[in-house]
Amino acid sequence: MFASRRLPPRRWIIALVCLSNFYLCNVCLSNPYFSNLAFAQRSNLVSLGQVTAEQATGDQVTSDQVVAERVLGDQWKQIARRAGIIFTGTVIATNHPPAASDQSIPLAATIPAEPPTIQLSFHVERAIAGVDSGQVFTIHEWVGASSMHRTMSVGQHVFLFLYPPSRLGFTSPVGGAQGEVLLDSSGKNVVDLKPATMFKALNAPEFSTPSTQTHSATARTVTVDQLERAIRGVRQSRGD
Repeated sequence: MFASRRLPPRRWIIALVCLSNFYLCNVCLSNPYFSNLAFAQRSNLVSLGQVTAEQATGDQVTSDQVVAERVLGDQWKQIARRAGIIFTGTVIATNHPPAASDQSIPLAATIPAEPPTIQLSFHVERAIAGVDSGQVFTIHEWVGASSMHRTMSVGQHVFLFLYPPSRLGFTSPVGGAQGEVLLDSSGKNVVDLKPATMFKALNAPEFSTPSTQTHSATARTVTVDQLERAIRGVRQSRGD
């Protein structure tokens, strides 16, 4: 006869736990109530995650738009939409006309055959509209229009909103000084400036002049990323 074997108490406990888990799994799978409850819990978690993500996205959009208005003024959407060329870049060359001399010049000699222009070349770093990142982009601006915004010099980092070139190939910042945003040495943040005077462009009379209070609010760091998101969002909303 074979001697009967008795399992140690520890093995009995393990066996009972396995059997109970197996039973509970079968009950949950076979019972529609438990199955639906588990599915509902998973769905609630997914929905909660979606709501949280949408809320975060909405908050970011609102924040970006507030920043854009603080930097460009309350007409920032019109500036973004009217611009045919938008980019951030570094000024790499300028060709300002020579200063007028005090010598007497006959009247006939003072009338130029072509309107005096300024030539500016930029290395494009972030292309948003009308140009490509990495390209060297040169613009021609009428001297009269150049007086409507700050003078740009070699080495400056700027965020520019330019009108589509005219028939003669001229362009200038949209809204005058409003379409020229100066950046810091990294080219990633807006410089906190308090310009003495903000001008209106001759062909953009509807743009209002931002107040000193509006521009003083830029003491808080404003990044190019924020402005770019706001500008792209506005332009895409009209199908650009």
